[in-house]
Amino acid sequence: MKKIALLVLVFVGSIAQAQVQPNQQPQINVSGEGKIIVAPDQADITVGFSNKGKDANEVKKINDAAIDKVVKYLKSQKLAQGDYQTQRVRLNREYDASSKKEVYAASQTIVIHLKDITKYDELMMGLNDAGINSIEGISFKTSKQEQYESEARVKAVADANKKATDYTTALGQKLGKAVMVTDNTQTYYPQVMRMSMMEKSMAADSPRETLAIGEITITANVNISYLLN
Repeated sequence: MKKIALLVLVFVGSIAQAQVQPNQQPQINVSGEGKIIVAPDQADITVGFSNKGKDANEVKKINDAAIDKVVKYLKSQKLAQGDYQTQRVRLNREYDASSKKEVYAASQTIVIHLKDITKYDELMMGLNDAGINSIEGISFKTSKQEQYESEARVKAVADANKKATDYTTALGQKLGKAVMVTDNTQTYYPQVMRMSMMEKSMAADSPRETLAIGEITITANVNISYLLN
């Protein structure tokens, strides 16, 4: 009896599925992309100081003193407290291959949000004088990020609409309303790779400009499902 009941349920389920499927309205699924290309007017700059020595306390004191000068310099430039933040602090023991002895290494990095990119050279000169010995990286941004993201989303939808219209026209059908929209956007900020203080010094001696800001691209990606009429 149990086997018969199971067969009946499977048979009834198959009939129900066969009845539902013909009623499903055909759909088309397409992706769209929108891009806005602009010149950045802001930057996040990561700088740091590191040193090594035989005594852990002495290494840390030297590091703390250097960072203290950097923070005081940033305050003197009237940067808001929220525009700079310690990112990483380290104190660890490591093997020094040159001396073949174990030493202590201390390091600390600070991320600075520069709202006026035209002040980059002045800021970096001051930080150099304050004692930083590494530039970890720079990521370029725009103060109108939300506005450009909105414009990119509109362009992404327009791109999806065009693709869907092209397909339906070729199929001899008409495009219906959108029934599902999925935002697949991922934010990416272009970065300048790490530069040592020696390389930075060489760049300072060169007559060329010290920063090429280029352009940044704000991208939106969307996936839309439309009904087919």
